[in-house]
Amino acid sequence: MFSYEYVTEEQLAGFDKYKYSAVDTNPLSVYVMHPFWNSVVKILPTWLAPNLLTFCGFMLLVLNFCMLAYFDYNFYASGEGYEHVPSWVWGVAGFLNFTAYTLDGVDGKQARRTNSSSPLGELFDHGLDSWACVFFVVTVYSIFGRGEAGVSVFTLFLILWVVLFSFILSHWEKYNTGILFLPWGYDISQVTISIVYIITAIVGVEAWYGPIFLNFQYRDLFTTMILSCAFIVTFPVSLYNVFKAYRSGTLKQHSFYEAMLPFISPVLLFSLCLLWVRISPYDVLEKHPRILYFLVGTAFSNITCKLIVCQMSNTRCQPLSCLLLPLAVGVLLVISGILHDNEYYLLIILTTVVTAAHIHYGVCVVNQLSKHFNIYAFSLKKPNTE
Repeated sequence: MFSYEYVTEEQLAGFDKYKYSAVDTNPLSVYVMHPFWNSVVKILPTWLAPNLLTFCGFMLLVLNFCMLAYFDYNFYASGEGYEHVPSWVWGVAGFLNFTAYTLDGVDGKQARRTNSSSPLGELFDHGLDSWACVFFVVTVYSIFGRGEAGVSVFTLFLILWVVLFSFILSHWEKYNTGILFLPWGYDISQVTISIVYIITAIVGVEAWYGPIFLNFQYRDLFTTMILSCAFIVTFPVSLYNVFKAYRSGTLKQHSFYEAMLPFISPVLLFSLCLLWVRISPYDVLEKHPRILYFLVGTAFSNITCKLIVCQMSNTRCQPLSCLLLPLAVGVLLVISGILHDNEYYLLIILTTVVTAAHIHYGVCVVNQLSKHFNIYAFSLKKPNTE
């Protein structure tokens, strides 16, 4: 069932030649977090596989998502007049978020410490990071919610897309330049989110109700920080890095079309989801925002993982993802009016299909690369070579 070979022979050959190349210039990361992670990794047992750290960190974010889904499924719990999420939940959320961030920071150091670095480890790390985006964005939304002091579910839908495109931008850079420029926004956002959770646990969500200055609310600060980080820092810096590679003659893609190939599927996914949200007779986003966010994040992660495989193996990115087909069919059914009151079931079916397809892809790719490199994904022991 999980032996399907998604990675082509050409890509496997590319993985054999792969060399890790990344640049991290974020002062928070360089001067604060890396020294902290260097201390943490020293207490880890040397038999602990780096991929196990990566996976555990990811699962902590999933646990956070599920925990807040239980206490605040519809994002109303932070609103005035509603029964609030218990304070201990925010404390746990802050601890889990920071622990997940720490595990994501030490996995590479553990790999170098145990001499077990491999292309599979990098792919596994960044692949799970691409899926993690939806979990930490949607989970922190519960602090502000969709009440009077919060933002609308459609606003968060757009914010989520800004975060997702910010993530894929760094891998688009590497697809074109061969160098992974680690975005500043990630470290800043993770530390900020963890602190916000802890503050909320201590003083309650009421702390975010009042204005900061005149009519400028905390929800406005939340939105402004994300958009500013994306449009003032992440996007311009990414474009500049690609332009520098073009000017120096080191750009890997030699036509505008080839350079922009990685964006075709994400843009089509965004267009399909936006069309569905805007024309939905059932008002699917208002009634089931959490499920729709999860569907969007999972489909986007699948597209991003395939891009990461291509940029690491130095192969051509495919313009269209097969996951766009069921989504396009679903949107056509909504537009046609055939579904009537059954749109909710369409949402559940599409989410199930996309999630199953993404998990199948991930497990198969990990199995295939583990076999290719003759390693175990979650153990430092070597397979029997007899």
